[in-house]
Amino acid sequence: MINVVGLGYIGLPTALMLAKSGLKVVGTDYNVNLVNSLNDRKLTFEEQGLEELFHEALSNEIEFTNEYQNTHTYILAVPTPYIKESKKLDPKYVISAVNSVLDVCEKGAIVIIESTISPGTIDKYIRPEIEKRGYVIGHDINLVHAPERIIPGNMIYELEYNSRTIGADNQEIGEKVKRLYANFCKAEIVVTDIRSAEMSKVVENTFRDINIAFANELAKICRTDNMDVYEIIRIANMHPRVNILQPGPGVGGHCISVDPWFLVGDYPDLTNLILTARKINDSMPRHVLGRIRDIMREHDIKDISKVGLYGLAYKENVDDTRESPTLQLLDRMDEHLAFGVKVFDPLVKDRIVDHQFMNFEDFLNEIEILVIMVGHDHIKSNMDLIKDKLILDAKNICTFDKSYKL
Repeated sequence: MINVVGLGYIGLPTALMLAKSGLKVVGTDYNVNLVNSLNDRKLTFEEQGLEELFHEALSNEIEFTNEYQNTHTYILAVPTPYIKESKKLDPKYVISAVNSVLDVCEKGAIVIIESTISPGTIDKYIRPEIEKRGYVIGHDINLVHAPERIIPGNMIYELEYNSRTIGADNQEIGEKVKRLYANFCKAEIVVTDIRSAEMSKVVENTFRDINIAFANELAKICRTDNMDVYEIIRIANMHPRVNILQPGPGVGGHCISVDPWFLVGDYPDLTNLILTARKINDSMPRHVLGRIRDIMREHDIKDISKVGLYGLAYKENVDDTRESPTLQLLDRMDEHLAFGVKVFDPLVKDRIVDHQFMNFEDFLNEIEILVIMVGHDHIKSNMDLIKDKLILDAKNICTFDKSYKL
């Protein structure tokens, strides 16, 4: 039996994939409402293909509970936030989960940490927790780091076809875990040491953050001299060795917007480029605010409540709002006492901010300026409804001549 701990965006799909593969799985989460919902056969978030996978897994051996299980294999997929003041990883949830495993596990159990952690976290925080309880690592407990590599909106496909990294203290345990993941992963699975696995995941997301920051800085440069950044990027990308990403209103999610801070926090004197990229990407919501101000001035609109933000999720076609650029923008507005801006997202079903609308047409009827923060398919298929609005298109999806860009 495999006990998957943490049934959020990473843990739940992983548990379902394992169960679909014919393995006996128990999913554990401290959130009573979440577990009750899953036991009532109701998913707790939307994801392409997740409903079908859920029903396939339910036909095999999978259970959901608030209790940790007495077994030999654990996969921990718990949150790993960072401390905003120091930019360092906050390991409290991982430490708590490991201790809960130690309370119930079999001798020789394998504890696989999937949560993204900063390089050295297992050496610095996890090993001491295990050793102070008298356990011998490699005998009583085997530690493995297998960082997740999936993105909301394409999770099911990427679980199956993205390569995986297994970091282990010894090759035998690493190969055993590799065989476990090979039950559903059809891509290459690499076995390495734990610190290399920790570092590689953080480096992957930091690389993407830096590339996005370059595109966002280009957008700012082009804005100051009235150049079309999208046309410039299109032409530059015709070079066979150039691949500039698209600028946007900010970087969200729990990976790209968080993981680089781990390196900044741990290596403050060595992360000049990484820190600059983080600052550029974190500045984009403020840049969007400046563009809104420009449009309001140009059209003599003085009431901020006539502005509507489309999109609360951090990326298109998902309902995940973690570190969302729209939420960051609302924070910037709050700092400037700019209250009353309207918000709508077709995929976010719960009200999480003030002045959030649940009906698109009602939302449009209340605004004059529409700010496209997320390029959901929904708005792409409803362009006819927005053609008469002043549009700030932060995702470059509009073809209207009068739409404004970043």
